[in-house]
Amino acid sequence: MGFLHEGHLSLVRKSKELCDVTIVSIFVNPTQFAPTEDLEKYPADIKGDIKLLIDEGVDYLFIPETKQIYTKNFQTFINVEELSKILEGQFRPTHFRGVTTIVNILFNCTNPDYAFFGQKDIQQVIVIKRMVKDLKLRIRLVICPIVREPDGLALSSRNIYLSENERKDAPILHQSIISAKKMINAGEKRTAIIIAEMNSIINSVSTSNLDYINIVEAESFEIVNELKPGNEYYILIACKIGSTRLIDNESIKIN
Repeated sequence: MGFLHEGHLSLVRKSKELCDVTIVSIFVNPTQFAPTEDLEKYPADIKGDIKLLIDEGVDYLFIPETKQIYTKNFQTFINVEELSKILEGQFRPTHFRGVTTIVNILFNCTNPDYAFFGQKDIQQVIVIKRMVKDLKLRIRLVICPIVREPDGLALSSRNIYLSENERKDAPILHQSIISAKKMINAGEKRTAIIIAEMNSIINSVSTSNLDYINIVEAESFEIVNELKPGNEYYILIACKIGSTRLIDNESIKIN
């Protein structure tokens, strides 16, 4: 959605590594924002974005106008039923319907062999992965690692909204994940115990207002009560720091 940072550029570099031609689309998608969310003030710097993409050697840049994507009397939406209801879907009920619709439209416009997404929005990736599978789309999804600031904060276009004090507090999300991983590696398998400790860490900063912490099975995205050997999971957080809503996650494999 533009206002590019190193996280976005890491996707570009992975595409250039694997593909002959790299296309970047930039489109701030109105259908994935609720009326109370930040569509109107979503950060933008299209000239800066274009310069960054030229410097990275991108072959094509696709920047459609809203009226080209959502023509008059637009009525057709794609919804991944169950995965879109949980976690982020509970807090942003219309979000994933907008995501899957625009991603499918962009796929149809560009006809890619590969599509590159960042792990930071992991539920979004899982929802898109399910759409690709269910609709028999001949596209290979590549999930690229989260890119972080030196203090652990996951890169996000929304980080620009953080005040100086809030920016100091924001790495608490990643710190709680690190603590959870240490507990798991030490043998703790009960997710309620792990989540309680993460809650305590996040609540230690006054600017935090937690939406959720959950641990889910990586493929099904089902919330679990106990971690089992041989399985892979995601530790998920959504939390407001001040008025800015941030998300973070980490994958972990249980030995």
